[in-house]
Parts: sequence; C-alpha cells; structure tokens
Amino acid sequence: MQTADFIELEETYGAHNYKPLDVVLSRGKGVWVWDVDGKKYLDCLAAYSAVNQGHCHPKILDAMREQAEKMTITSRAFRNDQLGLLYKELCELTNSHKVLPMNSGAEAVETIIKAVRKWGYTVKGVPRDKAEIIVCQNNFHGRTITLVGFSTEDYYRQAFGPFTPGFKIIPFGDADALEEAITPNTVGFLLEPIQGEAGIIIPPGGYLKKAKAICEKNHVVLILDEIQTGLGRTGRLLAEQHEGIEADITLIGKALSGGFYPISAVLSNTEVLGVLRPGEHGSTFGGNPLACAVARTALKVLIEEKMIENAAEVGGYFLEALQQIRSSLIKEVRGRGLMIGLELFPEAGGARRYCERLMSLGLLCKETHDNIIRFTPPLIIKKEEIDWAMEQIITVFENP
Repeated sequence: MQTADFIELEETYGAHNYKPLDVVLSRGKGVWVWDVDGKKYLDCLAAYSAVNQGHCHPKILDAMREQAEKMTITSRAFRNDQLGLLYKELCELTNSHKVLPMNSGAEAVETIIKAVRKWGYTVKGVPRDKAEIIVCQNNFHGRTITLVGFSTEDYYRQAFGPFTPGFKIIPFGDADALEEAITPNTVGFLLEPIQGEAGIIIPPGGYLKKAKAICEKNHVVLILDEIQTGLGRTGRLLAEQHEGIEADITLIGKALSGGFYPISAVLSNTEVLGVLRPGEHGSTFGGNPLACAVARTALKVLIEEKMIENAAEVGGYFLEALQQIRSSLIKEVRGRGLMIGLELFPEAGGARRYCERLMSLGLLCKETHDNIIRFTPPLIIKKEEIDWAMEQIITVFENP
C-alpha cells in the first residue's frame, strides 16, 4: 500500500475531527521519521512535545519491553511496585509534595478542577457550588466538554453546549486583570506559562511572579498547565523556573512517557490533593505499572542526557536563525527554548501552505491559528540538524 491508499482508508472509516498533513508515517528514530514510501523527514513537531526525548529512545523502549513482560496493569484496586517509585522520583525532581497520575493532559486538568473546587469548599470555606476558577483568553487545556466550555475559540465550542459553569476568563499576561477578577469565591487560577496552541504566546516578564503573589495574597491556588511547556521544552525542567516560582499545582503529561505510553500527572502541595478521599476520583489505567516504569526512564534520560540544557542552547540558536530570515511574509518569530512560533502576516495566505511546502522538502511542522507555524522538535536535535532545517525554511520563505 502507498500513501494515497492509507489516506483513503482514514477518510473512509475514520471520524473527520482532524486535518493532518498528507504524510503517512511508519517509522521514527531520534529526530527523524520515515513515511510509508520510504521518504525521510526531520520532525519539528515532536507530537506536540510528547517525544521530547526523540522517537523510540532505546532506553525507554527497553524499559517498556521489560515491564510489559512482567505486568502491565493492576488497576488501583491493588498496589504495584512502580507507582511509589515514580511518586518519589517526581516529587524529588520537581519539589512537589504529592502526585496523582492520570492518562492524558485533559484528564489531569479535569482532575485538578475537581480537587481545587473541593479544597475551596472544605478548606477555604467557599459556599457549596459557588467556586470560581479563573482562566485566560486563548487558553488550551484539552477537549473535554468542561475544558472547551471555557475556551475562547468559538470553533471549539460551536454546537457542544451547554457547558460547565464556574469559570471566569481574563486576558493572558495581565496581572491587574487577575487581581480585579478575584472574588471571595475564587478557588484557583489556571493558565499555561506559555500558550502553545494559541501560537507560542509568551507573557510579559515577571507576570508569573506577580500572579503567584496575587494568588497567595488572596488564598487562591495557582495552577500551571505545563503539559506542553514542561519537561525541558523551554530550556528548563518546568517553564515556571524561568521566573523562579513554584506553582501550587503543576500539570505535566506528553513527554512524561517519551511518547511511548499515555501518562500524565498532577503535581501538588499536600493541602490541595489532601482533600481527595477514596472513591472520589480515579482511573482504571491511571498509575499502571507499565506507564510508571516508562515514565521513570523517560525522566531519567531527560536529565542524564542533558536534553534540557540542549533545548536551551540549540533553541536559542534556532530562534536567532529564524529571526534572521528576510521575508515580507513573516510578522514575528518568538519562542523560548525549543518552543518557537513563526507568525505570518494574513497576506501570506495562511500558514498551512508553507507547512505543506516544508513537508515536500522533508521538514514536518504544523500550523496553528491560521497564520502561525510551530517549531517544536525533539530536545535531542543538534545544531547541524537545525542548519539543515534552516536551509529548507529559507528556501520556502525567501523564495515563496
């Protein structure tokens, strides 16, 4: 079968809730992937940061094989020998008190909404069913009905209501707006340190530090969604470290398994997760031994192989190179570490056509919000591979 045959199968038998580029991938190694016709591509998306460690990292693969031969799942009806070890290693690495593992990023967000609401009622003293959580414009926290309900992207919300109440939306990066929005019923402030799906939107310097101070003053839980930004993507283990703060709650996922297996985690202080009692929340697959063993190794290679340091160094190199492109099509290039957005003027005709041209030259990336291209390659990428990528990018934008 060739590319067209696989695409026809997807279009015939699959739901049409995605619009992927027409490349059918069959193999990956490191920063490179190959399609069913044998063509090689440089992956500059990394599965939206799920494969920070690179495709099919051999040590993570070995850990998965070894654990899969012993035990894959117990459910949380019983304990397993991997879960406590993952808890300890995550807490020591991130300075957290407690961990609650789930499967997807959206599940982690849903989990903390429940926990923070209960904390508001049982600890802060908010009247029952009156809890408010503040979120930001242009947020992206997942696609469950609750999470799209407080999105400001109309397309995500159309024909899916009614939505879950209890959320208040403010501008991203505006500390004054946060302070004004807080009421006695406010229990949490949920935001991304850098908005990924919105197009790599970086808040003003000092914003997270101000937000932390405002939340502390008002007894509000600060929740950072680091599902995309965390685990080295921005050149630090967590993006919050750029401003020297610690959120009350941090959500991680994606690269937590190096792309091998679904796992996410809520990293919390004891006060918030301590409100949950047996039976109030759970997941059949959450915290299963296979996911835990894979995550433990994924974290280990991230640190031991200095991928975070590489993201900082090579990310700066990539960002500077992109900013040197001379093209009337490009409005702005912005980023931190290996999380970079290239925004085009509307007159350029949309970002997708340029993603398709780059694909034809062997470079894979993806558009977001019509006019923005995201470049988020695996954290193991080398400068010489960036140089090759730049040759293709320059070809597309300096010779449109």
